[in-house]
Amino acid sequence: MSDLESGVRFEDVELGDDLPELEPDVSAERVRRFARAAGMNHPRFTDPEKARAEGLPGAIVPGIMSQALLAVMIHRWAPGCTIRKLDTVFRAPVLVDSRPVLRGVVTDVDEDERTVEIDLTVADEAGETRVVGTAIVEL
Repeated sequence: MSDLESGVRFEDVELGDDLPELEPDVSAERVRRFARAAGMNHPRFTDPEKARAEGLPGAIVPGIMSQALLAVMIHRWAPGCTIRKLDTVFRAPVLVDSRPVLRGVVTDVDEDERTVEIDLTVADEAGETRVVGTAIVEL
């Protein structure tokens, strides 16, 4: 796939470049549909009261949904890219019906492999980091 097809030219990517932020929909309905499609119909994702009974602050967004949303952010920045690796660490749950902000910044550029490394974060409305991660993306 050429750079033109991928939406961003490898040659134009520099260390410190920010990806456009993403403010995804993590409404109860969206999370419910995702959980159902993923076969994850656990009450912690769909029922705030049952989630609290488990010791959680409320219904939470499934971790794989947070990862999927980070992949969406990357693909919006570079349509057609290949995400070779996406690692995440969940510091705290992302709550259903919250307003998370996803961010990414280029932290390494590999000329030989034509890949970039991106540090990723998911923060809540208060700016508290809930999820951190790293992606290796081939452009």
